Amino acid sequence: MYKRIGILGGMTAESTVSYYQHIFRRYEELYGDLAYPEMVIYDVSFQRFEDWMGVEDWASIEEGLLDGLRRLHAAGADFAVIATNTMHILFDKLQARSPIPLLSIVDATAEAVKEAGLDTVGLLGTRFTMEKPFYVEGLKAHGIEAIVPGEEERAYVDRVVFQELSLGKLLPESRKGYLEVIDGLVERGAQGVVLGCTEIPLLVTPEHTDVRLFDTAVIHAEKALQHALE
Repeated sequence: MYKRIGILGGMTAESTVSYYQHIFRRYEELYGDLAYPEMVIYDVSFQRFEDWMGVEDWASIEEGLLDGLRRLHAAGADFAVIATNTMHILFDKLQARSPIPLLSIVDATAEAVKEAGLDTVGLLGTRFTMEKPFYVEGLKAHGIEAIVPGEEERAYVDRVVFQELSLGKLLPESRKGYLEVIDGLVERGAQGVVLGCTEIPLLVTPEHTDVRLFDTAVIHAEKALQHALE
């Protein structure tokens, strides 16, 4: 029997769907049948988390996420992934309190970057992901340097995430803006770019640029699948 995967989603619904789809489609690709691992998904109501982030009430966010993890455990999940990058700011605290093991999106991404033979990457995401130390330091622990955009570019990237991508809006002008930010990171030495927000790959894909992109949603979902199959 495979391990039962728990997905703590809803942050946002757009990215949660990509986790579910990747796991069962990737399994079918690998094994040619539909015997993929069982999954339990618990979607939080994101508005309150967005409100808490607005005032940086991380204590309330921690309790909200922990409630979701407890619900996944009660539903039979053997382990869980938190289907968002930003909330990994609390990963260590949640891992210490969670009733089930958690898989880190930062560690999974670092492994993918190292497997690609890179040691310097650009980092895009919400302002918390780009400005708080958890992601940059998390990559550094694996020997990877992360370069973040300048202040105005960070504000732009963050605005597009919350006002467009989280609502499923994919605008050509925003894609153009993101590609300009990516090019700027490459000029500063990035060998590839980590799409450190699980909605960004909806807007920017390898067909839009020659720069090596790391889709953290896919990387994390793949890690969950392989862990379930172990």
